[in-house]
Amino acid sequence: MAAEKKIVKKRISGARSIRLKELPLFTRQLAAMLSSGMPLVQSILALEEQTPNKHFQAVLKGVRTNVESGAMYSDSLEEYPQVFDELYVNMMRAGETGGMLAETSERVASFLEASNRLRAKVKSAMMYPTVVICVALIISTCLIIFIVPTFAKMFSGFGAELPKPTQMLLDMSNFIRDYWYIVLATIAATVYSVKRYVQTEKGGYNADLLRLRFPLLGKLARKIAITRFSSTFAQLISSGVPIIQAMTIVGVATGNKVIGKAILDARASVEQGNTVSATLKTNKEFPSMLIHMLSAGEQTGKMEEMLSKLAEFYQEEVDTMLEGLTSMLEPLLMVVIGVMIGGIVLAMFMPIFKMTEVVM
Repeated sequence: MAAEKKIVKKRISGARSIRLKELPLFTRQLAAMLSSGMPLVQSILALEEQTPNKHFQAVLKGVRTNVESGAMYSDSLEEYPQVFDELYVNMMRAGETGGMLAETSERVASFLEASNRLRAKVKSAMMYPTVVICVALIISTCLIIFIVPTFAKMFSGFGAELPKPTQMLLDMSNFIRDYWYIVLATIAATVYSVKRYVQTEKGGYNADLLRLRFPLLGKLARKIAITRFSSTFAQLISSGVPIIQAMTIVGVATGNKVIGKAILDARASVEQGNTVSATLKTNKEFPSMLIHMLSAGEQTGKMEEMLSKLAEFYQEEVDTMLEGLTSMLEPLLMVVIGVMIGGIVLAMFMPIFKMTEVVM
C-alpha cells in the first residue's frame, strides 16, 4: 500500500494582504479563463505573469509547477494555508473532483467578494468611534499633563481646601508627571497580557462570549457570525462538500469561537443521524428563524437555497444595524467627549467659582 504523500506547508510574506486583496480577483479571473476553455496550467501562468504582488506571484508559480508535475490543483493550494484556507481548498477540491472547477471558482470568487464587503462595512462603521475616542483620550491626557499644573500653581496661593474633584485631578496630574514610566509600563503590560490571553483557546472563547453578551454590539456580532455561517455553509454544500466536513469548516469560518464551538459540538450529533436543524435547536446561540428555515430546507431538499436566503436576510440586517449604529454613535460620542473634557475643565474652574462666591 503506497504511503500517503505528505503536503509540505509553506509560509508566505504578506499573506493577509494577498488573501484580502489579490485572492478574490485571481479567483474571479481564473473562473473566466476556465469557462472560456483555457487549460488550468495556462490560466495560472497568465495570472502569474500579470500579478503585481511578487509574493503572490511566487505562490502561483509554486502551484503551477505542482500542477504541471501531475499534482491535483487543490493539493497544490493546500501547500499555502496562509493564502488558501481550508474553506477555499475544500471547495476547489470538490469542484475539481466533480469536473466543475470553473463554476466552483466563480462561486468562490463571489463568496470572497461578499466577505470582503462585509468586513469593509464593519471596519468602516467602527473606524469613526475609534478615532473619536482616541482623540478624546489624547486631548484629556494633554490637559492633565500640561494645563492642570498651570492651575495648580495658581491654586497653591488660595490657602483654602480645594474641592474634591479638583484635588483628585491635581493628584492624578502629579502622579502621571512623576511616575509616567510606571503608567506607560502598566498600560503596555495590560495590553500585552490581554492580547496574549485572547490568543489562547479559552481567552478567545471568553472574548467572543463577551462580544455576544455586550449590549447592542452583541446583537450585531451575532448577526455577522450567523451571516458568515449561512453563506459559508451554502457555498460548501453547493460545491458538493459533505455535510460533516462542511460543518467542520464552517465552525472555524464564522469568526466567533462561541458559535463555532456550538457548530462543532453539533457535528457529533449529525454524525449519529440527527438533522442539523434539530441539533442546533438545542443551542440558544442560534435564532429561531435560522432553525426553522434550516428545517424547511432539510425537509424539502433545498437546504442550499434556504441557507442562501438566510445569508441575504442577515446581510441586510447587518447593513441596517451598521447604519443605525453609525447615526446613533455620533451623538453618544459627543456626550462621552463632553463628559471627559468638560469634567476636567469644570474641576479646574471649581475653586475659582468657589472663591467668587466667597467674595460676593
